[in-house]
Amino acid sequence: MLRAMLTAAAAVAALLAPATAHAHAGAGGPGVPPLTDGQGRVLTLRGWNIEDKTHRGEQALSAITERHLRDLRAQGFGFARLLVFWDDLEPRPGQYSERYLRRIERVLDWAGRQDVRVVLDAHQDVFGPAFGHRGIPEWATRTDGLPFTPHPDDWFAEYFEPAVQRAFTHLYEDHDLRRAQARMWRTLATRFAGHPAVLGYDLINEPMGEPRPGEDLPAAARRVEREQLTPMYNRLAGAIRPADRDAWLFVEPTPVVGEGVPTGLGRIRDPRVVYAPHFYDTAMEAGADYDPGAGWIEAYERAVTAYPRRYRVPVVVGEWGPPDSSLPHMNRFYRDAMASLGRYASGWAGYVWCYGGGYCALDGTGAFRVNKELTVEPYAEAVAGTVRSAAYDPGAGGYRLVYRAAPRGSRVSVLSVPPGAWRITAQGGAVVRRTAGRAWVRAAPGEVVTVTVRRG
Repeated sequence: MLRAMLTAAAAVAALLAPATAHAHAGAGGPGVPPLTDGQGRVLTLRGWNIEDKTHRGEQALSAITERHLRDLRAQGFGFARLLVFWDDLEPRPGQYSERYLRRIERVLDWAGRQDVRVVLDAHQDVFGPAFGHRGIPEWATRTDGLPFTPHPDDWFAEYFEPAVQRAFTHLYEDHDLRRAQARMWRTLATRFAGHPAVLGYDLINEPMGEPRPGEDLPAAARRVEREQLTPMYNRLAGAIRPADRDAWLFVEPTPVVGEGVPTGLGRIRDPRVVYAPHFYDTAMEAGADYDPGAGWIEAYERAVTAYPRRYRVPVVVGEWGPPDSSLPHMNRFYRDAMASLGRYASGWAGYVWCYGGGYCALDGTGAFRVNKELTVEPYAEAVAGTVRSAAYDPGAGGYRLVYRAAPRGSRVSVLSVPPGAWRITAQGGAVVRRTAGRAWVRAAPGEVVTVTVRRG
């Protein structure tokens, strides 16, 4: 039922999508503002999710080691989306785990040492442990006695069980659960507001909801986003801001947006909001190969850019990547996906930075699994000025950045340079200094600077 509905929505969107995509990478896109740091520099985030869904309680986050952050940075990635779980943070109402907060802080300290920016993601899968997953605590799960049947071969279908859908409704509507969720976020923000590695907070992972009788999936998703998620995000922003005035707040639509369905989210009344959709295709999630002619990427791109253009917020894609990257058309998928993401997004986090099979970026030896090495490119992590163009040509193996240096403030831009032999040149009176994996570009105020990074 779920896959049939999503596939139908994708087919309609694909018929309306443009036939081709143009490989052009930059921060933001036409009508989509860029992400910036505290110095006003234009940021591009490239990185991966980091997680430990297996361990909890005293062993929570123990599967994450400093190696994860060190290897991430060594490949040129400067961004991590760290999964944290409310059920570990607050196992009993009002009792927050100091041990868990220290474990989060340890990972953030490792990220700080490796100069990796982190977004803390309040993650949930199928709501939480009441349904055999992780996320919202059991004490905050209310089902009104509705049924739940596990789907061991298709866990995502469990979102459509009546008990799970009702639990989301109670989370959005019950005043005591609203207050508990706000206190949870206030606790995290109070603890980590001053940490130098923290860029922002992803307020809830892949939120879902409960359809009304007669609603199809896209209509239900738009209503949930408009009537329940938008007020929730505004409440949580109000809870976080007294503790942290500077962090970016990452807000997600429902996962239906992945099928080319525009979101129904409304305005979030905060000056530092990032739209953070996920980028998954239902067919590929079920094990199918990429179909370059289906128009899915083009349909997704058109749908996902409508919200940030309307509300003038940057975009960072919080998760993407198929479970099997070895299928025949996956090389084409990664090239098409990287080109598309570069046209409109200020960054992305692939899923997931781990060592093994499935979604893991790396195998057990630490080498990239097939085709996932295509995510490694030169890019401008921070530009002290106005970006005019930024493009990577994977065929020629070259990256070119053109920007006008800021008239005041920071004069130093930072480029990420992947492992290997690269030649870096700069025009416009700029001075380049190389360090391991980076290029630091200093320019005079107002100058137009061109930086090229080429193999060889």
